Amino acid sequence: MSEQSSIAPLAARQQLMTEPTLGAGNFLDHALAVNPHRAVPFAYSHHTDHRGAVVLRGHSLLDLAALRDRYAKWYWANGVRPGEPVGVVVGEGLEPLLHFFALTALGAVPALVNDAMRHDVMVRYLDHVGVVGIVADDPTRLAAAYREDPRSRPRFIALAAEIQAFDAESAALPEVYPYRHAAEDVVALIHSSGTTGTPKSTMLAHRQFWDGKQPRMVRFPAESYDRLMSLMPHTHAGGLSYFLTATLLGLPTVVMSDWRRVTVEPVMRAFRPTMVASFPRTFVELATGELPVEGAARVHSWFNTGDSAHYGHIRRLVRLGERPAGLIKPWLLPSEAADQPALAGSQFIDGLGSSEMGMALFGQVTTVESTRNDRCVGKPLEVVTRAAVLDEDGAEVPDGTVGLLGVITPSRTPGYWNNPKLTGTFELAGYWLTGDLARRDADGNFYHLDRTVDVIDTASGPVYSLPIEEVLLADCAELVQDCSVIGLPGAAGTGQHPFAVVRLQAEAEQCTAEEVQEAANKALAGAGLTGLAGVSIARIPADFPLGPTGKVLKRELRTRFATLLTGR
Repeated sequence: MSEQSSIAPLAARQQLMTEPTLGAGNFLDHALAVNPHRAVPFAYSHHTDHRGAVVLRGHSLLDLAALRDRYAKWYWANGVRPGEPVGVVVGEGLEPLLHFFALTALGAVPALVNDAMRHDVMVRYLDHVGVVGIVADDPTRLAAAYREDPRSRPRFIALAAEIQAFDAESAALPEVYPYRHAAEDVVALIHSSGTTGTPKSTMLAHRQFWDGKQPRMVRFPAESYDRLMSLMPHTHAGGLSYFLTATLLGLPTVVMSDWRRVTVEPVMRAFRPTMVASFPRTFVELATGELPVEGAARVHSWFNTGDSAHYGHIRRLVRLGERPAGLIKPWLLPSEAADQPALAGSQFIDGLGSSEMGMALFGQVTTVESTRNDRCVGKPLEVVTRAAVLDEDGAEVPDGTVGLLGVITPSRTPGYWNNPKLTGTFELAGYWLTGDLARRDADGNFYHLDRTVDVIDTASGPVYSLPIEEVLLADCAELVQDCSVIGLPGAAGTGQHPFAVVRLQAEAEQCTAEEVQEAANKALAGAGLTGLAGVSIARIPADFPLGPTGKVLKRELRTRFATLLTGR
């Protein structure tokens, strides 16, 4: 890595905060305009050489712009024009971001697809979007699917390597380039994880996706020693959001192509990050077994978004690393405290967010000094105009009452592509419904209890799966590495019953389901929560199905065990 700092000066970052034309469609150009270190590498890709050593390759702002322009020339030559959606199905890492840059520079709309998505689902999704073309690492099966129905075939289905090898020297770009976006222009389509059904296509708009991130220009840690490891899928809004921030800051960032620990830990040792951003799945793996002490030695902050993380995993991660004395609160830039000793351990910023919310809108900070506060996601961030817990008619419920979590914020999505009816189902009394059930306490803190589709409807009332998972992971940690709690129907008239699918700790692999259930129910009774009607041990990966972003597919588990308690 270069010894020269790539980080933009504070004055440049302050200028970006108030730039009226900046948005998700042109942030690379604005970074190029204000950062005097535009030739210094900041975005790192990684691979493993023939000896098994990690190799990091740095790319500067100028490098990214040159790659973008080459890709854009290919797209323009193949007839892509402003407003047209194009499917991008390439492996995670820096590559999908380059396609994003190229397509938005033309005013087109990249439909970024996680290449781990099941193939039949992918075809249905791309058909729904109505893409005019598809670029894929391996388009063979996609091309075969469209041969069966040539009427729905896009104009082109191309191999990604064709674009990488394109001779762009004599190729043209449009007369107006890069494209000048209006605030409301759609700049990307991001699919949901599909954990609750067929993936939805969330629209990101030029200004909307930048709204709320302006304070990060001065509050996100960006000292000369800072390094970000981005473990988010970069076909997802979370990965795009963090890369937008890193690009504008010039923050050295390794863009990961794989979230599994076996890949992540060697790159951590090579890159020495001070910050790690991820969905919960990688944090589960890093917190399991022997902690990655060497790779995380310099980490001061862990950033989680999407689903909120579990205390059982968080409490292990914050033992790692060290915090500069000036870094005490979330998003606070380390200041004139360099001569003070560092604090032991790191901080975990648990952000509840989604593609639809535009960013994490709630944040809870946990350190080694923090007391346990299960399912608390903190207070709304300043971009939130209003957050509330609502009843089904859109009226606010009293503090302490469970209801629908709603937000009013300029960062929320304009809606779902080609599906205004679906968009309308998430709007209530001026709020955007996040799809979560929550409660608020008297101090204004919010507690995330469940997804609305995952509530367990027992004969004695609703039971929420996430607090049960919290207890299993924190209080049964000697047995339980990871778990997923679902509701299964019982005998007629008995409603649903909580049931857990559990991955065991390595040292507890001989435990039976009955032993885990006994330990779990003892801990749940102590916490005043409903006990489990049964436990299934996930012995192989197929027993614990994950979606393309690493989320557990509870809908598949409910189907798999649907008749277990009914006797049918």
